[in-house]
Amino acid sequence: MADKAQTDPAPRPAAGRVPRARAVAAALLAPLLWLSGAGGVPCFAAPGEAATTRASAPLALHWVQSLHARGCGGRPGLATPLRQPATLQAATARWAAGAPLERAIEQGGYRAERSEALQYRGSAAGLRGALRQRLCDALTQVSYRDVGIWARGEQVWIVLAAPFQAPSPADAAAVTQRLLERINAARGEARRCGSRRFPPVPPLQPDARLARAAARHARDMLEHDFFEHRGSDGSTPATRVRAAGYRFRLVGENIALGAQDVGQAVQGWLASPEHCANIMDAGFRQTGFAFAVNRRGPPRLYWVEDFGSPAP
Repeated sequence: MADKAQTDPAPRPAAGRVPRARAVAAALLAPLLWLSGAGGVPCFAAPGEAATTRASAPLALHWVQSLHARGCGGRPGLATPLRQPATLQAATARWAAGAPLERAIEQGGYRAERSEALQYRGSAAGLRGALRQRLCDALTQVSYRDVGIWARGEQVWIVLAAPFQAPSPADAAAVTQRLLERINAARGEARRCGSRRFPPVPPLQPDARLARAAARHARDMLEHDFFEHRGSDGSTPATRVRAAGYRFRLVGENIALGAQDVGQAVQGWLASPEHCANIMDAGFRQTGFAFAVNRRGPPRLYWVEDFGSPAP
């Protein structure tokens, strides 16, 4: 019997996305732009606005939605307007009151995958230029769907956020079915995993015992806030699978942290040579999936796939 677990770090999310751990840093380290008058930033006054008109929340929302719809910096705009959820509005107000941005978002009840923020002080004429300079990239990304705006005096606080949209445990059966379909579609094609080439291999069959072992480890990682193959009780993929009643001659495991949906989880595994090799291993005949997500606090979403080949 072999315990073929991988122990390398989580696969990166889909190309162009920022991992959640870096998302928090990005939110905290987002440049806070303080402008007074020109401030070195080109001024764009809306029709009828005097350069001395003070920036306001309605004006900030107007320019945010306009740049989001029309595009900026050579990037095309997006047809769907940004939403203004009350939780993100509350978070922005907390940030304006002096709370660190990450804490403000959490205390406001909004769950963000990523966020970008701008703090502006100055005239209305310079606000559009500040938005174009500092938030253009986020304003034209489809993942950023929400905005919170708060104004006080001549200052405006703006937070753009990509919401954390995890699958619901109530949808576990449908999610695991999509995982099985994606994994088997990958196995049906010749593939290179790092330096190794794999031919197409037969599809995996679902097994409830492997799924129970995967669910046990996903919950363990969530409840004890860690990310590795060895469980908080010292268990390994082999011991967990055996405890679930599965007798095997070969067993393996893939885990992931942060992917928000099935596509991201599978794409991340396929991008990692070791995880990809598990998926393409013809020695595996059966599989079981599970995910576990927290419902409060900073978002955490764990994915586990256990592979097995039953003993004769």
